[in-house]
Amino acid sequence: MFARVFLKTKEETEIQQGFPWVFDNEISSVKYEAADGSGVKQTALPDCVIDDGSIVEVFAKGGAFLGTGVINRTSKITVRIIGREHADQIMADPAAYYLKKIQDAYDLRKLHYSIHDSYRLVYGEADLIPGLIVERYVDVHKNVYLVVQFLSLSCDVFRKEIIAALRKVIKPYGIYEKSNTSDRAKEGMAERAAWDGEVRESVITIRENDVELEVDLVNGQKTGYFLDQKDNRAAVAKLCKGKRVLDTFTHTGAFGLNAVKGGAKEVISIDVSQDAVDMVNRNIERNHAANRMTAICADVFDMLKAYEKNGEKFDLIILDPPAFTKSAKNIEKAYGGYKEINLRAMRLLTENGILVTCSCSYFFDAEHFYGMVMKAAQDSKKRVQIIEKRGAGPDHPVLLGYPKSEYLKVAICRCL
Repeated sequence: MFARVFLKTKEETEIQQGFPWVFDNEISSVKYEAADGSGVKQTALPDCVIDDGSIVEVFAKGGAFLGTGVINRTSKITVRIIGREHADQIMADPAAYYLKKIQDAYDLRKLHYSIHDSYRLVYGEADLIPGLIVERYVDVHKNVYLVVQFLSLSCDVFRKEIIAALRKVIKPYGIYEKSNTSDRAKEGMAERAAWDGEVRESVITIRENDVELEVDLVNGQKTGYFLDQKDNRAAVAKLCKGKRVLDTFTHTGAFGLNAVKGGAKEVISIDVSQDAVDMVNRNIERNHAANRMTAICADVFDMLKAYEKNGEKFDLIILDPPAFTKSAKNIEKAYGGYKEINLRAMRLLTENGILVTCSCSYFFDAEHFYGMVMKAAQDSKKRVQIIEKRGAGPDHPVLLGYPKSEYLKVAICRCL
């Protein structure tokens, strides 16, 4: 018998709409079978004796079944729902259950990408495997690498089944687990980072939109590379012919190199990290772009100020900063940072210049983001046309009822 988690009155609505999390303050009681065989016990959540990582069934206050999940009282997210089936159906053969989930995720990507493309294979809750991130990289030798992150206990308890499913469906050349983020501490888990099986090359070269890019699977940011902007980089490249381009927060130089492929006459790429700039320079050399592209190690805020002071002008500017806020309480501070770089970029643009501005912070939502762009335009005394609103690619599906799966905002603007 699996423990049953009952919610408080009216707390089931979001879950019925697709939201996959249950917080501790939403739980009314837990019913479970006592270990001593004395029958079914009912208790408040803090007093229940169920081990974290156990499978539980979630019910509305009135008794309606909502789904099966994994309980973790260490986390603020007490239960993550792993399926809408009953627990006995899932646990009868968890290996087969996760094999189907991985196959479903792969089948979705195959609709949009070729076998030689790199993309996000599993996107956590949006692919109905809470806490699991899997990136699929294909190097120039056509070897497939997977970088995996188990960011919640709900997927970590099924690590063996998930890895086996990935090997069976994808047949990768190598799997590197990069579960070394602060998310695991919040879940009461130790960090883990290692090759699963045979050690492979940590630095590989992938091809994106006919651009070759170095990716450091082991030491690179997050999972090594930001695949979510792949389609947006291709879209921007089409706007770059004959233009002078400024590419900020460049990381690997991917936006800049796509701009070169699109026919830009000059590209300047800026990042505050010398390691990033060193990688950009290697990528410039790899793509024979040194005659049109330059990488600079500098603070973007400082450089934008200096360019404005010196009267520099650009035809197209790309602003792809890291998340300026990772919590709701820092939205106002983030607003100031986003507005400053957008305002200064607008001032640096030539007449009818193009601004590509992005935010990857879920908490800085579309209302804040587009309101910030409007205010920056007003203060820079520019009229702005938004040519296109974009987000992450189809390898980052948005799960209805789970708004966190829609985080990336990209506005392509013409500044008059």
